[in-house]
Amino acid sequence: MPALSGKTVVVTGASKGIGAAITAAMVKGGARVIAHYGTDLAGAEAAVEGASEGQATLIQADFSDMGAVDRFWNAAKEAAPESRIDVLVNNAGIMRQTGGIFDPLEDWDRVWAEAMAVNVYAPARLLRHAVADWVGADQPGAIIGIGSWAASRGTANPGAIAYAASKAAIVAATKTVARNYADKGILAYVISPGVVRTRMSVDSAAMVGGEDAVTATLPMAEWVPPSDIGELAAFLAEGRARHLTGATIDVNGAAYIR
Repeated sequence: MPALSGKTVVVTGASKGIGAAITAAMVKGGARVIAHYGTDLAGAEAAVEGASEGQATLIQADFSDMGAVDRFWNAAKEAAPESRIDVLVNNAGIMRQTGGIFDPLEDWDRVWAEAMAVNVYAPARLLRHAVADWVGADQPGAIIGIGSWAASRGTANPGAIAYAASKAAIVAATKTVARNYADKGILAYVISPGVVRTRMSVDSAAMVGGEDAVTATLPMAEWVPPSDIGELAAFLAEGRARHLTGATIDVNGAAYIR
């Protein structure tokens, strides 16, 4: 029997990059997957390719709108067998390449507002819904937050300052859930990727000297494949590492060791 058979997993930002890899790993593991996407329906469909009939549900939502976030959670529960969600993977996020200290103030304000909405308020709202549903439940669930090494070390890209700050905020929120609800059986983990082979990282690299310059700083001389993150998330979703709850798991090829 597949390791995730019988579990319902919600993955946000499932249409590209890390989210697509996590979604594919959950499908492969046998989970019932509810995949969120913003605008890229084709990407979300590709992520669940290979799913058996009824195994995957795609739900669109604009995570800059908190009302849409609430509706997404309700729709996810309606799609889940017995309205039970077992795992929430808070992956969806944005990283703009402008909005730094020396950019125009209007850019700063716009980028910070967007980063806080999509990277903090939306995943925190989902986290709140999940914990409220799980407290007192016979089968409490788990949250897997996708952070970033930028949350701990800052970012070398000055334009991404809002991204780094927003990731630090949602990481702290996820750890707070781990500390306060462990006795209720609720688990919460943070995966903290380094330089992953995604469009977001390619765009960021262009702001700090290009791909070759970034690669030269990495001990393994290669970027992390998104599948590494997907496979780790699937392992955590199995629930076999309960005492990892509260942990931040670094995935960066020894580029940042703490």
